[in-house]
Amino acid sequence: MKSEERTQLENKVKNVLEQIRPYLQQDGGDLEFIEITDDNVVNVELQGACGSCPYSLITLKGGVETTLKKAIPEIKSVEAINLG
Repeated sequence: MKSEERTQLENKVKNVLEQIRPYLQQDGGDLEFIEITDDNVVNVELQGACGSCPYSLITLKGGVETTLKKAIPEIKSVEAINLG
């Protein structure tokens, strides 16, 4: 993927994540975009209540990943990574 295409894809992902964040923030959580891998996996860091919530995987896969893949079909999956 060309650099310009990658930047466009990254911007699309960030825009969708910005639309999702208020729902996470209502429950004391949040997420931060980290990167898109070469195979179109989006890595995010779960923050706040999402970082320790036992349902965070359900939220990540059932909510965030489903929404991203619906809006941007090129996305293969969304994974939570722990930077701390």
